[in-house]
Amino acid sequence: MNCDNPMDNPSLATHAEDVGMACGMSHGEASDVTLRDVQRQVDSWITGIGVRYFSPLTNMAVLTEEVGEVARIMARRYGDQSFKSGENPDALADELADVLWVVSAIANQTGVDLTDAFARNIAKKTARDLHRHDHLRTGHN
Repeated sequence: MNCDNPMDNPSLATHAEDVGMACGMSHGEASDVTLRDVQRQVDSWITGIGVRYFSPLTNMAVLTEEVGEVARIMARRYGDQSFKSGENPDALADELADVLWVVSAIANQTGVDLTDAFARNIAKKTARDLHRHDHLRTGHN
């Protein structure tokens, strides 16, 4: 089966798991992926369905747009703003996935392996902050 564009096939668009199956993913695979797997899936989609990558600068602008959509939902759900008519208050997961998608695309086109980068980042933060908050753990200020 081809990885149909869900926008062109409403029967696939109604169930994300069905879309994953159409794209060659097995049940449970979407929940057990590494960042490297995400990068591969994004690359396969972009080069198969999307045809090509946008330029890195365009993808940076798209990332900014997607982060803005996350911020809009956060401001309405957890901040002082109210949802407007027609806005989906349950869209946070989808918008965060959009951010992950674009970050993966940028990583792909700049040669960054996010699985390795994330492991190095966690090690850096752990070395830097291992005892940073000890005073909060013990209840002393």
